[in-house]
Amino acid sequence: MFITFEGIDFSGKSTQIELLKDYLVEHNKKVEILREPGGTEISEKVRRILLDNKNEKMFAEAELLLFSASRAQLLREKIRPYLQKGIYVISDRFHDSSTAYQGYGRGIPLDAVMKVHQIAIGDTIPDVTFFIDIPVGIANERKKKKSKVKLDRIELADIEFYNRVRSGYLEIARQEERFKVIDGTQTIETIQNQIISELEIIDRR
Repeated sequence: MFITFEGIDFSGKSTQIELLKDYLVEHNKKVEILREPGGTEISEKVRRILLDNKNEKMFAEAELLLFSASRAQLLREKIRPYLQKGIYVISDRFHDSSTAYQGYGRGIPLDAVMKVHQIAIGDTIPDVTFFIDIPVGIANERKKKKSKVKLDRIELADIEFYNRVRSGYLEIARQEERFKVIDGTQTIETIQNQIISELEIIDRR
């Protein structure tokens, strides 16, 4: 199964990804965790370019294409081979991030974003996507608490940008049945239980 996690920055995705991996391993599943951008030698090099604060002059179109280039490499080098071996793949972000961030957030026309997706990922779509949804205000408070951690170029974006991204995710959720919206303001345990319940429903189909 190909499982992806989406959400605005500081939504708590990473915590839930690790908990889900532990759950699947306990149930004798082989699991690989990947992240975007990154996950391969080439993709990690692209990641450094994308997140480097010095690259503040990067245009939205260049950002979209770089994210997609990293994704195309990760998909062909790791995701597809893992899935063919029957391994559960959990990815911290995938193509929906580009739709939300570069499409809705940066304002690139969605039809252009979809054309790039077609080149980068073809027909490889996640089986289920967990969108950990939190209000932008809460994300901003979490960001402030991590003031000692150097924020990357994307994380430094303003509140208006993140409001557009969150609205974009919610619009995707209305259109895509595979999208499962999880209230990220709940306790970690409650969120984890909801995710496991959703997976069990899918497994029974």
